[in-house]
Amino acid sequence: MTLLHTTTIGEGMPQVALVHGFTQTSNSMRPLANEFSSRYTVKLVDAPNHGGSSDISLDCSAGADALCATVGDAVYIGYSMGARLCLHAALQHPEQVQSLVLISGTAGIENHEQRIDRRSSDEQLANHIEQVGTEAFITEWLSRPMFSNLRSSPADIRDRNRNTATSLANSLRLAGTGAQQSLWGSLDSLEMPVLLIAGEQDEAFCSNAARMKELIGDNATVAIVDNSGHSVHLEQLTNCAGQILNWLDQQANR
Repeated sequence: MTLLHTTTIGEGMPQVALVHGFTQTSNSMRPLANEFSSRYTVKLVDAPNHGGSSDISLDCSAGADALCATVGDAVYIGYSMGARLCLHAALQHPEQVQSLVLISGTAGIENHEQRIDRRSSDEQLANHIEQVGTEAFITEWLSRPMFSNLRSSPADIRDRNRNTATSLANSLRLAGTGAQQSLWGSLDSLEMPVLLIAGEQDEAFCSNAARMKELIGDNATVAIVDNSGHSVHLEQLTNCAGQILNWLDQQANR
């Protein structure tokens, strides 16, 4: 079984797995991990084709298998691309995902034609990354409107630039939203507690969270974080971490 590169900090139970977004590495989740590490054992995971797992190319389904094989029983917390990976993990290995936190997550694209169009645009973007290289692409990527609230430090940009153009292109081709099958029809099978987090200024993902909650049912909770966009956990770290910790406390007391 393929195992992903992982860094462990903190101690305590349950384990908490953190999975980052596209172009990032596990280091981007360290601020959030630091909020948890005094109470939990935190596994910072490099997703396929990123960071220490750059040479591991897997689609979402195989990536979820590798994630669960790497981490085991835990609370799974994913952001954006990482949220999609964690959602696959919860559906494929529900016995290992004790609870699930999706930050700016989606269950994919339902409409077949729209999914094909997205796959085509992802392929064009993958080709572009290979043409311009990582450094130029990261600059372009962070200039997108969805990241307008995000203040990226030089250290964060250097960390993103550890990813290669080839690995980022492979990630889009294998595990981009266009390549992912829609999971909307499977959400009602999730029985573990689920927390859906979105930034109030990220309208599309607020809508995703509301619809996912409706389809999952009473075991799902939505938390909308004020004054934040897509990168909720980086833009409003204390608020986002507090929402997750309070929710975990509620689960423990039930």
